Amino acid sequence: MRDPLSVLTDAFTSFLFGKVETTRLPVRTSTGQAQAVYLPTAAPGLGDSGVIIGREVYSGKGYIYDPFQLYGQQLPAPHWLVLGESGNGKSALEKTYVLRQLRFRDRQVVVLDAQGEDGVGEWNLIAQELGITPIRLDPMAALDMGIRLNPLDPAITTTGQLALLRTIIEVAMGHGLDERSGFALKVAHAYVNETIVERQPVLTDIVEQLRHPEPESAEAMNVAIDDVRAWGLDVALVLDRLVDGDLRGMFDGPTTVGIDLDAPLIVFDLSHIDRNSIAMPILMAIVGVWLEHTWIRPDRKKRIFLVEEAWHIINSPFVAQLFQRLLKFGRRLGLSFVAVVHHLSDVVDGAAAREAAAILKMASTRTIYAQKADEARATGRVLGLPRWAVEIIPTLTPGIAVWDVNGNVQVVKHLITETERPLVFTDRAMTESSADLADDEALRAAELEAEERAAAFVEHHLGDSESTVA
Repeated sequence: MRDPLSVLTDAFTSFLFGKVETTRLPVRTSTGQAQAVYLPTAAPGLGDSGVIIGREVYSGKGYIYDPFQLYGQQLPAPHWLVLGESGNGKSALEKTYVLRQLRFRDRQVVVLDAQGEDGVGEWNLIAQELGITPIRLDPMAALDMGIRLNPLDPAITTTGQLALLRTIIEVAMGHGLDERSGFALKVAHAYVNETIVERQPVLTDIVEQLRHPEPESAEAMNVAIDDVRAWGLDVALVLDRLVDGDLRGMFDGPTTVGIDLDAPLIVFDLSHIDRNSIAMPILMAIVGVWLEHTWIRPDRKKRIFLVEEAWHIINSPFVAQLFQRLLKFGRRLGLSFVAVVHHLSDVVDGAAAREAAAILKMASTRTIYAQKADEARATGRVLGLPRWAVEIIPTLTPGIAVWDVNGNVQVVKHLITETERPLVFTDRAMTESSADLADDEALRAAELEAEERAAAFVEHHLGDSESTVA
């Protein structure tokens, strides 16, 4: 029986303030048990304009992404970084993304294809399906009248030519040019451009001028002609490698006629180049600058420049500086740069750490596939990922990735149509008849199990602690 004083107090309080709400004792329970109390919620998507990537794992919603649609509102820059160990779905994502982008008439794509098998790049099947012949850069084929790209192509500005020559030399030497070598290169380049007008100047002309400089070049700086020749000797030896060394044939002649820069897809097949040799960053520098001056134009087209094995760019200070300039075209001329890298630690701790940081900062979209735990933690620190995303990265299975679009972080399962499947899975194990339907169904079942496991992981780490519900 209640105390009379309490009854009197409650009556007086009700008279003054109205009826008092019933007070209920709190119930301690877990989020998993109390989830029915709250309506299901999901993070907002990126809109409904663009290409379909797949579906968001935890909400089941479709995931649509397009840097050109998002630029200016949700994205400060249209550039994209794709990370992850081999075999987790990076190539499949890139290929389906390009195929789906090309359904828009105002899209154009260039791919630097640095991987392949059976003598062709892994983009060869897609190129064939679209009726496109890849531009195959191969030193041996180039000697037999194959594809050539001329660093001194008149389509490249004089300033661009000189910057490209310096980059080639600095990459090959592993250090920057000193003032004297730079001067010898500059006067040789200026003389060649002034005197050779009846044809395209080529690297042989630069080497010859470095070996035999004109007296006027020395007189202009009041130095001896033998000094100018000595200053340019190392430069001449480096360029001679492109003219008469192991890289000859690809860059020592006029640009091959007939390269279709208006095709919707342009594939540079670099699969015949040793990926671990000095040739690869030199090649990427030449192709990047050549495209900057011949392909990118103010014609309102949206362009995508996708680079496989992009650590050859980000890990070289000299090549990275050229590409930083190229990336700035994203805002003015509608260029989206897509860099595919296996390990972020390959570049952020390398010789080009400062340049790598600048390029990474420009990439407002980051897609991270499965990585080992220590690599995931390093990636999370560099990219500023939330803790839950860092913890889930090592548990991801092929086809599932963490997407960070300017701070909007989602876990997304990439979906591939049956039409796309034979084009994007270039690994024989996925395409030969031995990979029968049973294997395919087992793979899909494993993917579904992985999704459920990932969802349970996030629920446990984000909200399965005990909470108090009044």
